[in-house]
Amino acid sequence: MICTTNEERDIMLLGSLVTLSSCIPKIYGIYDGKRVYPNLYLFISAQASAGKGRLVHCKQLVKPIHKALRQQARLIKQQYEIDLADYNSKEGKAAGVENRKSPKKNVIHPANNSTTGVFQLLSDNDGRGLIFETEGDTLAQAFKSDYGNYSDGFRKAFHHETISYYRRTDREYVDIESPALSTVLTGTPQQISSLIPNAENGLFSRFIFYFMNVQPIWKNVFASPVSQGLDAYFDELGQEFYELYNSLLSSSETEFCFSQEQQIQFNTFFSQVQNKYITIQGLDYMATVRRLGLIAFRLAMVLSVLRIPETGELPAQIICDEQDFQIVIEMIKVLVKHSGKVFSELPSDLKPTKRKNRKEKFLEQLPKTFNRQKYLETAASLSIPNKTAEGYITEFVKKV
Repeated sequence: MICTTNEERDIMLLGSLVTLSSCIPKIYGIYDGKRVYPNLYLFISAQASAGKGRLVHCKQLVKPIHKALRQQARLIKQQYEIDLADYNSKEGKAAGVENRKSPKKNVIHPANNSTTGVFQLLSDNDGRGLIFETEGDTLAQAFKSDYGNYSDGFRKAFHHETISYYRRTDREYVDIESPALSTVLTGTPQQISSLIPNAENGLFSRFIFYFMNVQPIWKNVFASPVSQGLDAYFDELGQEFYELYNSLLSSSETEFCFSQEQQIQFNTFFSQVQNKYITIQGLDYMATVRRLGLIAFRLAMVLSVLRIPETGELPAQIICDEQDFQIVIEMIKVLVKHSGKVFSELPSDLKPTKRKNRKEKFLEQLPKTFNRQKYLETAASLSIPNKTAEGYITEFVKKV
């Protein structure tokens, strides 16, 4: 085992699944009538020294793919420079070479970037990528800056909505269709508040949240869970996933779906979760519950793809394994609680007090028990005619 506590196991599982979700090509599912891909957003929240730093090893799972794409970009650039030199020597006879730009191929995109820079990287990589930052406020600071506020595009990418931007250098209007971005962030609770300033921000409901507790126990820093060390261990896993990635890349598109029975269980489960948490957290939390449904579907998609090497076959349609379906449901039972904790600790915006109308003031001033004489006296104090007050009472009674 590479982890010594249940919390470490949780965050390493979540971090691995979300990291891998960035590199699963040609797999899709239909959710709420829309085509969706496996990509997920994750934020691990904990105080300093709680142990969240181990999550950084998850990045190594896609490192071989990242390196291969960077090498591909270098070869493209070298060929471009050869073609450009040839173009210049022929004085314009090889038209079009000077307009071709060398793309930046990679998996991992830096969060500390300009808006155009982030969108350019996504465009160069067919709308795909991974933002992986061990300090959540790196992304928060980018969103707060004038040059790096790509929060709108970041939110759109979660639902694969088209991102449009303008490149002034080339005077070119660019559309990134169906962006598929994954994100892994770690940080303190204060960094969450910096990234997501209020509970009504649409960014909150797009994230999987996991809150770690600080364990006041000294850890044996010399004990190694694997003989070769964690770096070598995760590098080996990365190579295994690289083979699966290439297999998916060379195959046709594959649809992921739930069985009919799983669909019924899924809808029943989330209906119950929604009713429960609307009562506990209010309507503002409903978006989180509904997006957790999409997150559950995507988690099941990732787990199903990881089972492909067991059979060595990639069917035209993948029906979720029942074991994976139940695993995801159990995960959501835990994650909805963690999201609820983070949600309840977010600062609320100060909203102007809504001005009450005559009917609301009348209802508010009525005692718990009253007769006709009492409610007419209350109405008179508010200059409400008797007939109007009688109409209000009749309406209130009907709604009880």
